[in-house]
Amino acid sequence: MTHTLAYDLSHLLGGIVLVLSFALLYQRRLMSVINIYALQAMTLTAAALWQGYSQGATELYVTAIITLAAKGIAIPVALHRIVRQLKLHRAVETALGVFPSMVLGVAFVALAVLVVLPTTAQSQTLSREDLALALSVVLLGLLMMITRRSALTQVIGFMSLENGLILAAIGITGLPLLVEIAVAFLILLAAIVFGVFFFRIRERFDSLDLSHLDVVGRTQL
Repeated sequence: MTHTLAYDLSHLLGGIVLVLSFALLYQRRLMSVINIYALQAMTLTAAALWQGYSQGATELYVTAIITLAAKGIAIPVALHRIVRQLKLHRAVETALGVFPSMVLGVAFVALAVLVVLPTTAQSQTLSREDLALALSVVLLGLLMMITRRSALTQVIGFMSLENGLILAAIGITGLPLLVEIAVAFLILLAAIVFGVFFFRIRERFDSLDLSHLDVVGRTQL
């Protein structure tokens, strides 16, 4: 295997994860958002497998299996079930329109490149650019959390943000497997807590729109 092949395929998979972050930011249908998140997790699984092969790091195969099982299958299936049980099939409400959100997304990617590349000038080119892609995914996940009004899509934004952290981790040689397992466990635990949170909001307000919480807060004040 040549260095060029490892370089190109690694960046291709990282770029696909980033493009899917933009797709999450663009999409307004709830079921489609969940499906895109699952596809992003599966692409991340492929990236972990490839990094495990190119680095000769067998622990990354475990990371890939955990990512596929938890983020690619279990969490999307659970989210689909929540959507069906709560009958949430309408379009997602956002604080910003599509065009401003995408412009901000591009600006965040530019910011990630400007921050990472100069500060990692002494690092390997592959690691530098992987970190720039990963930080871009993190920032786009944060932007999704800020611009979405539905609790469910905000949680998906949070988990997409965490995908960016995993993308950064698999590009760094020698990261302890225990750290990656701990992160996966925390995400599963957070998904369970968020599931309970969804049902409580739905029971109280008959909606997952978090603007209702602002109304309650102002009423109590």
